[in-house]
Amino acid sequence: MGDPDPVQILVGRALRSVRLQRGMTQEKLAAACEMHPTYVSDIERGARNPSWKAIVRLAHGLGVPVATIAAAFDELER
Repeated sequence: MGDPDPVQILVGRALRSVRLQRGMTQEKLAAACEMHPTYVSDIERGARNPSWKAIVRLAHGLGVPVATIAAAFDELER
């Protein structure tokens, strides 16, 4: 298995940034979007490449528009 893709790493960092801004733990986020906490952790570490459906569920669990995660990604990419 190779190194994680740089885009995956940025997606994970963006998700983590938004989650922390919302004051949520990985466990609370996982429960809010009915995902396993390990899956959320894997995404944040860049070890998983989440589907669009997963990103939408995560955004809903965070109580933010999907664009919020995308904006965090764009900010980190700069």
